[in-house]
Amino acid sequence: MLTVPDCPNAPVVRERITAALDGREAQVELIEVREEAEAARWGMTGSPTVLVDGVDPFAVAGAPPSVSCRLYRDEEGRAGGAPSVEVLRQAFSGTDVSVPPPVEECCGDDRIVLDPIGRAGRGRRAPGERGLRAVHQAVLRHFAATGHAPEPADLAAAAATARRTAEDVLAELGREDFLTLDADGQIRAAYPFSAAPTPHRLHLANGVEAWAMCAIDALGVAAMLRQDVTVASCDPVDGRPITVTFTDGAARWQPAEAVVFVGQRAQAGPAATVCCDALNFFADSTTAEAWVRQHQEVHSRITSQAEALHIAEQTFGPLLVQD
Repeated sequence: MLTVPDCPNAPVVRERITAALDGREAQVELIEVREEAEAARWGMTGSPTVLVDGVDPFAVAGAPPSVSCRLYRDEEGRAGGAPSVEVLRQAFSGTDVSVPPPVEECCGDDRIVLDPIGRAGRGRRAPGERGLRAVHQAVLRHFAATGHAPEPADLAAAAATARRTAEDVLAELGREDFLTLDADGQIRAAYPFSAAPTPHRLHLANGVEAWAMCAIDALGVAAMLRQDVTVASCDPVDGRPITVTFTDGAARWQPAEAVVFVGQRAQAGPAATVCCDALNFFADSTTAEAWVRQHQEVHSRITSQAEALHIAEQTFGPLLVQD
């Protein structure tokens, strides 16, 4: 079994291997793969990958080495995070396995998944010129201090450093998708914060309560603010509560099997409309896979806790860093 660390489907595939062996003895080895070079060396094209006597019986021709999520189709064409018990039985018996087409809509190129989070690879840290970063950081600090969006008057001093009005700078930040504005020019969201309630509630160490735009945004707040944060959310399929508690930079997940779904819709527009409602917490991979089946229009994949935290820290950690 080749998996990335904390792969949510590792326990699933282990259980199915046990069921497929049906009491027969076999040596099962779990190898954690962290880098793409390691994946290439082992022949891993996604997590989890099962090798039987060193060979991947479910290999898809041309599939590149990968440390991202790997999904499989069962005999009825349904997507899942591990090979079914039946096809594992075929593999263990030496029978040729009929490999269904790969699940392209769920495990697409990471650039497709991450572009709306990172503004098409340009990042979410506003440029230093024209007062953009000064005003953007002032907006984020106001959210962190109060839990709600600032008024343009609250940003006047920051905008004045570039001899501009707050309204002018906010409009430019909105056009560049650093934040979103309503028809009256009021701030609706400044990623990672939302001015309106969302499924992702934030409890900050300073006692402030706020809302995050999506799961990845919520996970990035602790890295951005450099303070303890508790994220309270729920599974959109069955409503189970999910919490992630950050203490001194370490995250504790409840339930421990929780995963994050990262995706976007095939349309142009700001992150708020293209992907924010498709970036969710799930209590386990089963409900995440059920959501995938019900939302085929979303290009996406299920990520491990470790990978979701990495994406969040990479996206939001630098936002308040001073030059």
